[in-house]
Amino acid sequence: MLPQLAFSLKILNKTIMSDISNAIKQLCEEKNLEYQAVISAIELALAAAYRKDYGERNQNIRVKFDSVTGTSEIFDVKTVVENLPAEEEEEMLKNLYNPNPKELKKEDFRQEYRPDLATAEDSEEEGKKKFNPKTDIQMKEAGILKHDAAVGDEIVTDLPIPESYGRMAAQTAKQVIIQKLREMERDMIFGEFKSKEREVVSGVIQRREGRFVFVDLGKAIGLLPAEEQIYNETYNIGDRVKVFIKEVREGHKGPEIILSRRSEEILRKVFYLEIPEIANGTVEIKSVAREAGSRSKVAIYTESENVDPVGSCVGQRGSRIQTIISELGGEKIDIIEYNEDSAKFIANALAPAKVVSIELNEEEHKAIVKVESDKLSLAIGKNGQNVRLAARLSGWKIDIIEFSEEGEKVVVATNEEGAVIPEPIVEEPLSKESEENKETVVEEEVKEEKPKAKTKTKK
Repeated sequence: MLPQLAFSLKILNKTIMSDISNAIKQLCEEKNLEYQAVISAIELALAAAYRKDYGERNQNIRVKFDSVTGTSEIFDVKTVVENLPAEEEEEMLKNLYNPNPKELKKEDFRQEYRPDLATAEDSEEEGKKKFNPKTDIQMKEAGILKHDAAVGDEIVTDLPIPESYGRMAAQTAKQVIIQKLREMERDMIFGEFKSKEREVVSGVIQRREGRFVFVDLGKAIGLLPAEEQIYNETYNIGDRVKVFIKEVREGHKGPEIILSRRSEEILRKVFYLEIPEIANGTVEIKSVAREAGSRSKVAIYTESENVDPVGSCVGQRGSRIQTIISELGGEKIDIIEYNEDSAKFIANALAPAKVVSIELNEEEHKAIVKVESDKLSLAIGKNGQNVRLAARLSGWKIDIIEFSEEGEKVVVATNEEGAVIPEPIVEEPLSKESEENKETVVEEEVKEEKPKAKTKTKK
Protein backbone atom coordinates (compact mmCIF):
# COMPACT_ATOMS: atom_id res chain seq x y z
CA MET A 1 0.00 0.00 0.00
CA LEU A 2 2.77 2.45 0.96
CA PRO A 3 4.77 1.95 -2.26
CA GLN A 4 1.60 2.57 -4.31
CA LEU A 5 0.88 5.77 -2.31
CA ALA A 6 4.46 7.01 -2.78
CA PHE A 7 4.23 6.27 -6.49
CA SER A 8 0.90 8.15 -6.73
CA LEU A 9 2.35 11.17 -4.88
CA LYS A 10 5.37 11.14 -7.21
CA ILE A 11 3.10 11.20 -10.28
CA LEU A 12 0.96 13.95 -8.72
CA ASN A 13 4.07 16.01 -7.94
CA LYS A 14 5.34 15.68 -11.53
CA THR A 15 1.90 16.64 -12.85
CA ILE A 16 1.78 19.79 -10.68
CA MET A 17 5.31 20.82 -11.67
CA SER A 18 4.65 20.22 -15.34
CA ASP A 19 1.49 22.35 -15.01
CA ILE A 20 3.56 25.27 -13.64
CA SER A 21 6.08 24.99 -16.45
CA ASN A 22 3.34 24.66 -19.09
CA ALA A 23 1.47 27.65 -17.66
CA ILE A 24 4.63 29.79 -17.88
CA LYS A 25 5.26 28.65 -21.48
CA GLN A 26 1.64 29.39 -22.44
CA LEU A 27 1.89 32.86 -20.89
CA CYS A 28 5.09 33.53 -22.85
CA GLU A 29 3.42 32.51 -26.11
CA GLU A 30 0.31 34.62 -25.51
CA LYS A 31 2.16 37.77 -24.41
CA ASN A 32 5.24 37.16 -26.59
CA LEU A 33 7.52 37.33 -23.54
CA GLU A 34 10.83 35.67 -22.82
CA TYR A 35 10.69 32.58 -20.59
CA GLN A 36 13.55 33.74 -18.35
CA ALA A 37 11.94 37.18 -17.93
CA VAL A 38 8.78 35.54 -16.52
CA ILE A 39 10.90 33.41 -14.17
CA SER A 40 12.61 36.62 -12.94
CA ALA A 41 9.19 38.17 -12.27
CA ILE A 42 8.18 35.11 -10.21
CA GLU A 43 11.43 35.30 -8.24
CA LEU A 44 10.83 38.99 -7.44
CA ALA A 45 7.27 38.16 -6.34
CA LEU A 46 8.48 35.38 -4.03
CA ALA A 47 11.12 37.72 -2.60
CA ALA A 48 8.44 40.35 -1.88
CA ALA A 49 6.21 37.74 -0.24
CA TYR A 50 9.07 36.46 1.96
CA ARG A 51 10.01 40.02 2.94
CA LYS A 52 6.37 40.66 3.89
CA ASP A 53 6.00 37.69 6.26
CA TYR A 54 9.47 36.67 7.39
CA GLY A 55 11.93 39.44 6.49
CA GLU A 56 12.36 43.16 7.10
CA ARG A 57 11.41 46.16 5.02
CA ASN A 58 14.07 47.01 2.37
CA GLN A 59 15.95 43.78 3.11
CA ASN A 60 17.79 42.50 0.03
CA ILE A 61 16.12 39.11 -0.49
CA ARG A 62 17.04 37.03 -3.51
CA VAL A 63 15.07 33.96 -4.63
CA LYS A 64 16.10 31.27 -7.09
CA PHE A 65 13.03 29.54 -8.53
CA ASP A 66 13.13 26.21 -10.38
CA SER A 67 10.13 25.95 -12.70
CA VAL A 68 10.71 22.24 -13.34
CA THR A 69 10.60 21.10 -9.72
CA GLY A 70 8.59 24.05 -8.38
CA THR A 71 11.07 24.57 -5.54
CA SER A 72 12.83 27.75 -4.56
CA GLU A 73 15.95 28.79 -2.67
CA ILE A 74 15.98 31.99 -0.61
CA PHE A 75 19.07 34.08 0.19
CA ASP A 76 19.90 37.23 2.11
CA VAL A 77 22.37 39.32 0.08
CA LYS A 78 24.58 42.04 1.57
CA THR A 79 27.28 44.15 -0.04
CA VAL A 80 30.69 44.49 1.63
CA VAL A 81 31.61 48.11 2.50
CA GLU A 82 34.46 49.81 4.36
CA ASN A 83 34.48 49.74 8.16
CA LEU A 84 32.62 52.65 9.71
CA PRO A 85 34.35 55.10 12.09
CA ALA A 86 33.58 54.50 15.75
CA GLU A 87 31.34 57.59 16.02
CA GLU A 88 29.25 56.72 12.97
CA GLU A 89 28.96 53.09 14.08
CA GLU A 90 27.79 54.16 17.52
CA GLU A 91 25.22 56.53 16.01
CA MET A 92 24.09 53.83 13.60
CA LEU A 93 23.57 51.33 16.44
CA LYS A 94 21.73 53.95 18.46
CA ASN A 95 19.32 54.65 15.59
CA LEU A 96 19.00 50.94 14.91
CA TYR A 97 17.86 50.04 18.44
CA ASN A 98 16.14 53.36 19.31
CA PRO A 99 14.69 54.63 16.04
CA ASN A 100 12.62 57.76 15.67
CA PRO A 101 9.19 56.45 14.56
CA LYS A 102 8.31 59.55 12.52
CA GLU A 103 11.62 59.66 10.64
CA LEU A 104 11.57 55.89 10.13
CA LYS A 105 8.05 55.97 8.76
CA LYS A 106 8.89 58.86 6.42
CA GLU A 107 12.07 57.18 5.16
CA ASP A 108 10.42 53.79 4.69
CA PHE A 109 7.52 55.35 2.78
CA ARG A 110 9.88 57.24 0.46
CA GLN A 111 12.09 54.23 -0.22
CA GLU A 112 9.23 51.77 -0.63
CA TYR A 113 6.62 53.77 -2.55
CA ARG A 114 7.95 57.16 -3.71
CA PRO A 115 11.72 57.15 -4.25
CA ASP A 116 11.29 60.26 -6.43
CA LEU A 117 10.44 62.33 -3.30
CA ALA A 118 14.07 62.90 -2.38
CA THR A 119 14.85 65.64 0.11
CA ALA A 120 17.59 68.25 -0.25
CA GLU A 121 19.65 66.36 2.31
CA ASP A 122 19.38 63.18 0.25
CA SER A 123 20.51 64.97 -2.92
CA GLU A 124 23.52 66.52 -1.16
CA GLU A 125 24.66 63.11 0.13
CA GLU A 126 23.97 61.39 -3.18
CA GLY A 127 27.68 60.89 -3.86
CA LYS A 128 28.25 59.53 -0.35
CA LYS A 129 26.19 56.40 0.18
CA LYS A 130 24.80 55.87 3.68
CA PHE A 131 25.45 52.61 5.47
CA ASN A 132 22.33 50.45 5.57
CA PRO A 133 22.60 47.43 7.89
CA LYS A 134 19.82 45.66 5.96
CA THR A 135 21.76 45.64 2.69
CA ASP A 136 25.39 46.40 3.69
CA ILE A 137 27.95 44.62 5.85
CA GLN A 138 31.21 46.01 7.22
CA MET A 139 34.54 44.57 6.19
CA LYS A 140 35.35 43.28 9.70
CA GLU A 141 32.08 41.32 9.85
CA ALA A 142 32.37 40.05 6.26
CA GLY A 143 35.86 38.68 7.01
CA ILE A 144 34.35 36.30 9.55
CA LEU A 145 31.94 34.83 6.99
CA LYS A 146 34.36 34.94 4.05
CA HIS A 147 38.09 35.21 4.71
CA ASP A 148 38.97 36.70 1.28
CA ALA A 149 36.10 39.21 1.22
CA ALA A 150 36.77 42.53 -0.52
CA VAL A 151 34.86 45.80 -0.77
CA GLY A 152 32.06 45.44 -3.30
CA ASP A 153 31.67 41.66 -2.89
CA GLU A 154 28.32 40.12 -2.05
CA ILE A 155 27.85 37.99 1.04
CA VAL A 156 25.07 35.51 0.36
CA THR A 157 23.43 33.77 3.31
CA ASP A 158 20.90 30.94 3.05
CA LEU A 159 17.53 31.59 4.63
CA PRO A 160 14.99 28.97 5.78
CA ILE A 161 12.30 28.13 3.26
CA PRO A 162 8.82 28.75 4.70
CA GLU A 163 6.16 26.07 4.48
CA SER A 164 3.50 28.60 3.46
CA TYR A 165 2.88 32.32 3.05
CA GLY A 166 0.16 34.44 4.60
CA ARG A 167 -2.75 35.97 2.74
CA MET A 168 -1.17 39.44 2.59
CA ALA A 169 2.13 38.03 1.36
CA ALA A 170 0.33 36.06 -1.37
CA GLN A 171 -1.56 39.21 -2.40
CA THR A 172 1.73 41.14 -2.53
CA ALA A 173 3.30 38.44 -4.70
CA LYS A 174 0.33 38.50 -7.05
CA GLN A 175 0.52 42.29 -7.46
CA VAL A 176 4.29 42.14 -8.11
CA ILE A 177 3.85 39.48 -10.80
CA ILE A 178 1.04 41.41 -12.53
CA GLN A 179 3.01 44.66 -12.40
CA LYS A 180 6.22 43.07 -13.74
CA LEU A 181 4.38 41.29 -16.55
CA ARG A 182 2.73 44.58 -17.57
CA GLU A 183 6.08 46.36 -17.54
CA MET A 184 7.69 43.63 -19.66
CA GLU A 185 4.80 43.68 -22.11
CA ARG A 186 5.01 47.47 -22.42
CA ASP A 187 8.77 47.36 -22.94
CA MET A 188 8.37 44.67 -25.58
CA ILE A 189 5.69 46.64 -27.46
CA PHE A 190 7.67 49.87 -27.19
CA GLY A 191 10.85 48.24 -28.52
CA GLU A 192 9.02 46.53 -31.39
CA PHE A 193 7.21 49.65 -32.63
CA LYS A 194 10.16 51.96 -31.95
CA SER A 195 12.09 49.93 -34.52
CA LYS A 196 9.18 50.48 -36.98
CA GLU A 197 9.16 54.26 -36.48
CA ARG A 198 8.99 56.18 -39.81
CA GLU A 199 7.56 53.08 -41.53
CA VAL A 200 4.16 52.24 -43.04
CA VAL A 201 2.02 49.45 -41.51
CA SER A 202 -1.52 48.14 -41.94
CA GLY A 203 -4.17 48.44 -39.26
CA VAL A 204 -7.90 48.19 -38.59
CA ILE A 205 -10.05 51.10 -37.38
CA GLN A 206 -11.06 50.15 -33.84
CA ARG A 207 -13.05 53.11 -32.54
CA ARG A 208 -13.51 56.89 -32.64
CA GLU A 209 -13.42 59.28 -29.71
CA GLY A 210 -14.29 62.79 -30.81
CA ARG A 211 -11.83 63.78 -33.51
CA PHE A 212 -9.36 61.03 -32.58
CA VAL A 213 -9.29 57.69 -34.39
CA PHE A 214 -7.81 54.58 -32.75
CA VAL A 215 -6.24 51.98 -35.04
CA ASP A 216 -5.60 48.36 -34.03
CA LEU A 217 -2.05 47.46 -35.12
CA GLY A 218 -2.17 43.89 -33.80
CA LYS A 219 -0.14 44.07 -30.59
CA ALA A 220 -0.93 47.69 -29.78
CA ILE A 221 -3.41 50.47 -30.44
CA GLY A 222 -2.20 53.50 -32.40
CA LEU A 223 -3.61 57.03 -32.26
CA LEU A 224 -4.50 58.94 -35.43
CA PRO A 225 -4.96 62.59 -34.35
CA ALA A 226 -7.13 65.05 -36.25
CA GLU A 227 -4.19 66.99 -37.75
CA GLU A 228 -2.80 63.77 -39.28
CA GLN A 229 -6.09 62.72 -40.90
CA ILE A 230 -7.11 63.39 -44.50
CA TYR A 231 -9.81 66.07 -44.41
CA ASN A 232 -12.26 64.37 -46.81
CA GLU A 233 -11.68 60.77 -45.70
CA THR A 234 -14.12 58.81 -43.54
CA TYR A 235 -12.90 56.23 -41.02
CA ASN A 236 -15.47 53.50 -40.39
CA ILE A 237 -14.99 50.89 -37.66
CA GLY A 238 -13.56 47.69 -39.16
CA ASP A 239 -11.97 49.37 -42.20
CA ARG A 240 -8.39 48.34 -43.00
CA VAL A 241 -6.04 51.25 -43.65
CA LYS A 242 -2.35 51.86 -44.19
CA VAL A 243 -0.84 54.28 -41.70
CA PHE A 244 2.56 55.90 -41.22
CA ILE A 245 4.14 55.50 -37.75
CA LYS A 246 5.17 59.09 -37.10
CA GLU A 247 6.36 58.79 -33.50
CA VAL A 248 6.58 56.22 -30.69
CA ARG A 249 6.95 57.61 -27.17
CA GLU A 250 6.56 56.53 -23.57
CA GLY A 251 3.20 57.35 -21.98
CA HIS A 252 1.67 57.03 -18.52
CA LYS A 253 -0.36 53.97 -19.52
CA GLY A 254 2.19 52.43 -21.88
CA PRO A 255 3.73 53.29 -25.25
CA GLU A 256 1.94 55.95 -27.32
CA ILE A 257 2.04 55.31 -31.08
CA ILE A 258 1.24 58.43 -33.12
CA LEU A 259 0.03 57.64 -36.67
CA SER A 260 -0.43 59.68 -39.83
CA ARG A 261 -2.37 59.37 -43.08
CA ARG A 262 -0.93 62.55 -44.61
CA SER A 263 2.65 61.33 -45.02
CA GLU A 264 4.30 61.00 -48.43
CA GLU A 265 5.78 57.68 -47.27
CA ILE A 266 2.32 56.07 -47.49
CA LEU A 267 2.22 56.91 -51.20
CA ARG A 268 5.71 55.46 -51.70
CA LYS A 269 4.78 52.27 -49.82
CA VAL A 270 1.62 51.72 -51.88
CA PHE A 271 3.63 52.12 -55.11
CA TYR A 272 6.15 49.53 -53.86
CA LEU A 273 3.37 47.08 -53.01
CA GLU A 274 1.28 47.48 -56.17
CA ILE A 275 3.95 47.90 -58.89
CA PRO A 276 6.39 44.97 -59.31
CA GLU A 277 8.84 47.04 -61.38
CA ILE A 278 9.32 49.41 -58.44
CA ALA A 279 9.55 46.54 -55.94
CA ASN A 280 12.36 44.79 -57.89
CA GLY A 281 14.23 48.05 -58.54
CA THR A 282 13.69 48.30 -62.31
CA VAL A 283 11.78 51.58 -61.84
CA GLU A 284 12.85 54.05 -59.16
CA ILE A 285 10.82 56.71 -57.35
CA LYS A 286 12.93 59.89 -57.44
CA SER A 287 10.68 62.29 -55.54
CA VAL A 288 7.14 62.69 -54.26
CA ALA A 289 5.01 65.80 -53.66
CA ARG A 290 1.67 65.30 -51.97
CA GLU A 291 -1.31 67.28 -50.74
CA ALA A 292 -3.13 64.52 -48.91
CA GLY A 293 -6.70 63.88 -50.01
CA SER A 294 -6.44 66.12 -53.05
CA ARG A 295 -3.56 65.53 -55.45
CA SER A 296 -0.05 64.09 -55.65
CA LYS A 297 2.84 64.06 -58.11
CA VAL A 298 5.32 61.16 -58.30
CA ALA A 299 8.58 61.41 -60.29
CA ILE A 300 9.81 58.03 -61.57
CA TYR A 301 12.91 56.97 -63.50
CA THR A 302 14.40 53.86 -65.11
CA GLU A 303 17.73 53.10 -66.75
CA SER A 304 16.29 50.24 -68.78
CA GLU A 305 15.48 51.19 -72.39
CA ASN A 306 12.94 48.37 -72.73
CA VAL A 307 10.76 49.50 -69.83
CA ASP A 308 8.20 52.31 -70.00
CA PRO A 309 8.18 53.73 -66.42
CA VAL A 310 4.90 55.61 -66.80
CA GLY A 311 3.15 52.66 -68.46
CA SER A 312 4.41 50.33 -65.70
CA CYS A 313 2.80 52.51 -63.04
CA VAL A 314 -0.45 53.07 -64.92
CA GLY A 315 -0.92 49.40 -65.83
CA GLN A 316 -3.22 47.85 -68.39
CA ARG A 317 -6.26 50.13 -68.80
CA GLY A 318 -5.15 51.99 -65.67
CA SER A 319 -5.64 48.97 -63.39
CA ARG A 320 -2.56 49.58 -61.23
CA ILE A 321 -3.00 53.30 -60.72
CA GLN A 322 -6.70 52.83 -59.97
CA THR A 323 -5.82 50.41 -57.16
CA ILE A 324 -3.44 52.99 -55.69
CA ILE A 325 -6.04 55.76 -55.99
CA SER A 326 -8.61 53.56 -54.22
CA GLU A 327 -6.12 52.84 -51.41
CA LEU A 328 -5.67 56.59 -50.91
CA GLY A 329 -9.39 57.36 -50.89
CA GLY A 330 -9.71 58.78 -54.42
CA GLU A 331 -6.68 61.06 -54.32
CA LYS A 332 -5.58 62.17 -57.83
CA ILE A 333 -2.07 61.09 -58.79
CA ASP A 334 0.12 62.51 -61.58
CA ILE A 335 2.97 60.22 -62.68
CA ILE A 336 5.88 62.33 -63.93
CA GLU A 337 8.87 60.97 -65.84
CA TYR A 338 12.10 62.15 -64.23
CA ASN A 339 14.78 63.73 -66.41
CA GLU A 340 18.31 64.68 -65.43
CA ASP A 341 17.88 67.86 -67.46
CA SER A 342 16.25 70.19 -64.91
CA ALA A 343 14.42 72.23 -67.57
CA LYS A 344 12.79 69.13 -69.08
CA PHE A 345 11.96 67.76 -65.63
CA ILE A 346 10.24 71.03 -64.60
CA ALA A 347 8.30 71.02 -67.88
CA ASN A 348 7.14 67.45 -67.15
CA ALA A 349 6.27 68.39 -63.56
CA LEU A 350 3.93 71.17 -64.75
CA ALA A 351 1.84 68.67 -66.74
CA PRO A 352 -0.88 68.70 -68.03
CA ALA A 353 0.09 72.27 -69.04
CA LYS A 354 2.48 72.78 -71.98
CA VAL A 355 5.15 75.44 -71.58
CA VAL A 356 6.62 77.76 -74.23
CA SER A 357 10.11 78.02 -72.74
CA ILE A 358 12.04 77.62 -69.50
CA GLU A 359 14.98 79.72 -68.31
CA LEU A 360 17.05 78.51 -65.36
CA ASN A 361 18.77 80.83 -62.89
CA GLU A 362 21.39 78.62 -61.22
CA GLU A 363 22.43 81.24 -58.65
CA GLU A 364 18.92 81.71 -57.24
CA HIS A 365 17.90 78.14 -58.14
CA LYS A 366 14.89 79.59 -59.93
CA ALA A 367 13.07 78.51 -63.10
CA ILE A 368 11.29 81.18 -65.19
CA VAL A 369 8.52 79.40 -67.11
CA LYS A 370 6.66 81.05 -69.96
CA VAL A 371 3.15 79.79 -70.63
CA GLU A 372 0.58 80.87 -73.19
CA SER A 373 -2.55 82.61 -71.92
CA ASP A 374 -4.90 79.71 -72.72
CA LYS A 375 -2.64 77.26 -70.82
CA LEU A 376 -2.13 79.54 -67.84
CA SER A 377 -4.92 78.09 -65.69
CA LEU A 378 -3.63 74.53 -66.23
CA ALA A 379 -0.08 75.49 -65.29
CA ILE A 380 -1.15 77.25 -62.10
CA GLY A 381 -3.90 74.83 -61.13
CA LYS A 382 -6.73 75.34 -58.65
CA ASN A 383 -5.55 77.79 -55.97
CA GLY A 384 -2.01 77.40 -57.32
CA GLN A 385 -1.91 73.66 -56.56
CA ASN A 386 -0.25 72.47 -59.79
CA VAL A 387 2.68 74.90 -59.67
CA ARG A 388 2.99 74.38 -55.94
CA LEU A 389 3.37 70.61 -56.31
CA ALA A 390 5.74 71.04 -59.28
CA ALA A 391 8.02 73.28 -57.20
CA ARG A 392 8.12 70.76 -54.35
CA LEU A 393 8.66 67.83 -56.73
CA SER A 394 11.55 69.47 -58.59
CA GLY A 395 13.05 71.43 -55.69
CA TRP A 396 13.24 74.60 -57.83
CA LYS A 397 11.61 77.99 -57.37
CA ILE A 398 9.17 78.46 -60.23
CA ASP A 399 7.92 81.76 -61.68
CA ILE A 400 5.02 81.46 -64.11
CA ILE A 401 5.03 84.19 -66.77
CA GLU A 402 2.04 84.76 -69.06
CA PHE A 403 3.24 84.87 -72.66
CA SER A 404 0.99 86.76 -75.10
CA GLU A 405 1.16 89.18 -78.01
CA GLU A 406 0.60 92.14 -75.69
CA GLY A 407 3.70 91.29 -73.62
CA GLU A 408 4.85 89.25 -70.64
CA LYS A 409 3.99 89.51 -66.94
CA VAL A 410 4.69 87.44 -63.85
CA VAL A 411 1.51 85.76 -62.67
CA VAL A 412 2.72 83.37 -59.95
CA ALA A 413 6.02 82.98 -58.08
CA THR A 414 6.89 80.08 -55.75
CA ASN A 415 9.80 78.99 -53.57
CA GLU A 416 11.40 75.53 -53.62
CA GLU A 417 9.01 74.35 -50.89
CA GLY A 418 6.03 75.16 -53.08
CA ALA A 419 4.73 78.17 -51.17
CA VAL A 420 3.19 80.77 -53.50
CA ILE A 421 4.81 84.17 -53.12
CA PRO A 422 2.39 87.01 -53.92
CA GLU A 423 3.82 89.64 -56.26
CA PRO A 424 3.74 93.20 -54.80
CA ILE A 425 1.53 95.68 -56.63
CA VAL A 426 3.50 98.84 -57.39
CA GLU A 427 1.43 101.99 -57.96
CA GLU A 428 2.85 104.50 -60.47
CA PRO A 429 3.11 108.12 -59.27
CA LEU A 430 0.37 110.45 -60.57
CA SER A 431 1.13 113.63 -62.52
CA LYS A 432 0.03 117.10 -61.28
CA GLU A 433 -2.83 117.17 -63.76
CA SER A 434 -4.05 113.76 -62.60
CA GLU A 435 -3.82 114.80 -58.94
CA GLU A 436 -5.98 117.91 -59.60
CA ASN A 437 -8.55 115.83 -61.47
CA LYS A 438 -8.54 113.29 -58.64
CA GLU A 439 -9.17 116.01 -56.01
CA THR A 440 -12.05 117.45 -58.09
CA VAL A 441 -13.67 114.05 -58.42
CA VAL A 442 -13.38 113.46 -54.66
CA GLU A 443 -14.98 116.87 -53.88
CA GLU A 444 -17.91 116.13 -56.20
CA GLU A 445 -18.46 112.73 -54.58
CA VAL A 446 -18.51 114.32 -51.13
CA LYS A 447 -21.09 116.91 -52.26
CA GLU A 448 -23.33 114.21 -53.68
CA GLU A 449 -23.17 112.20 -50.47
CA LYS A 450 -23.97 115.24 -48.29
CA PRO A 451 -27.45 114.67 -46.75
CA LYS A 452 -30.23 117.18 -47.49
CA ALA A 453 -31.74 119.15 -44.64
CA LYS A 454 -35.11 117.92 -43.46
CA THR A 455 -38.04 120.32 -43.77
CA LYS A 456 -40.95 120.29 -41.37
CA THR A 457 -44.44 120.56 -42.78
CA LYS A 458 -47.47 121.81 -40.92
CA LYS A 459 -50.73 120.09 -41.29
